[in-house]
Amino acid sequence: MSDTGDKITHFGFQDVAEDQKAGMVHGVFTSVASRYDIMNDVMSVGIHRVWKDAMMDWLAPQPHQRLLDVAGGTGDISFRFLKRAPGANAVVLDMTESMLVAGRQRAEAEQQADHLNWVVGDAMALPFEDNTFDVYTISFGIRNVTRVQDALSEAYRVLRPGGRLMVLEFSQLPNPALQWAYDRYSFNVIPAMGKAIANDRDSYQYLVESIRKFPDQETFASMIRTAGFDMVKYRNLSMGIAALHSGWKI
Repeated sequence: MSDTGDKITHFGFQDVAEDQKAGMVHGVFTSVASRYDIMNDVMSVGIHRVWKDAMMDWLAPQPHQRLLDVAGGTGDISFRFLKRAPGANAVVLDMTESMLVAGRQRAEAEQQADHLNWVVGDAMALPFEDNTFDVYTISFGIRNVTRVQDALSEAYRVLRPGGRLMVLEFSQLPNPALQWAYDRYSFNVIPAMGKAIANDRDSYQYLVESIRKFPDQETFASMIRTAGFDMVKYRNLSMGIAALHSGWKI
């Protein structure tokens, strides 16, 4: 095996070689792309929309900014950003082309076509020059990256001085009893929903496992600081089921 293949990471609760994970994640999102938006609404009872609006409220998009939306999938974050920032432009980047295809088919994509670009790419090796974007967002995607620290370093590289990172991701509830109840829902209900709605139990089993493997709020904030960001803060959403992390390139 190569040096990369000798390194081990996790794919949900499985240990896998680092050079295998991206392909496995790609398979998950290729499988669920056509039902991804419907499943988000069903799994969260629509609350993911409230979380994304909260993300925009804290981000406060400004006119003529340039956004890079990594793991942007079907475009939810970019659409919201462009509606709040007249004259802004957004690049939706995702490793899974079928997710981007699903996004381009949405009505918002046609309405905002002059301000949107869709790019297949890797969060750990972004195909952009240094100091290119004013804002970098990643929503429910960073936990799927093979090397999260590399992705954060790439975010820092492509942001202009004064640029802002904003991450929305599932997190950990500070109350053990609530976390226990949430885990019971996640592991028993969500894969079954995946089977019923998307005919894909295994992909949603992976997704709930990946949530439990992701670092807690303080640990992830420390990782953002390690990448070079300043003024790092986070806010819990729905008592910590999800969290927003913010950092600035000073």
